[in-house]
Amino acid sequence: MDIIELARELGREIQKDERYLALQVARQTSDEDQELQNLIGEFNLKRMAINNEAGKPDRSDEKMKTLNEELRHCYAQIMMNPSMTAYNAAKEQMDALLQRVNAIISQSAEGGDPDTADYEESSCGGDCSGCSGCH
Repeated sequence: MDIIELARELGREIQKDERYLALQVARQTSDEDQELQNLIGEFNLKRMAINNEAGKPDRSDEKMKTLNEELRHCYAQIMMNPSMTAYNAAKEQMDALLQRVNAIISQSAEGGDPDTADYEESSCGGDCSGCSGCH
């Protein structure tokens, strides 16, 4: 079996993983949640209104402030929606899996031991100044 076929096999296994399946269920649930979809539509309309107002030569700062407040309120409602909360949680789990798989592959490609290569979230504090490097 060549590397590409192994990658395809990994893809098939990922699609069997409970995190992938949970993400698919959460995606469908959020797509079917009419309240959430209405909020997303409202959010997009407010974003377009902000862009339109911002593009006017005589734009109103007061109107921009009001539109931005409405946009933030709409965003908060979206993020509090149970379907969106479930989707975000499932997406975080899937992203963590993919990040770990990618770290193992990348470290192995750089000469690391495939049996011990892994992703450790706590290993990076985000301050690169004292770091010997991620790669």
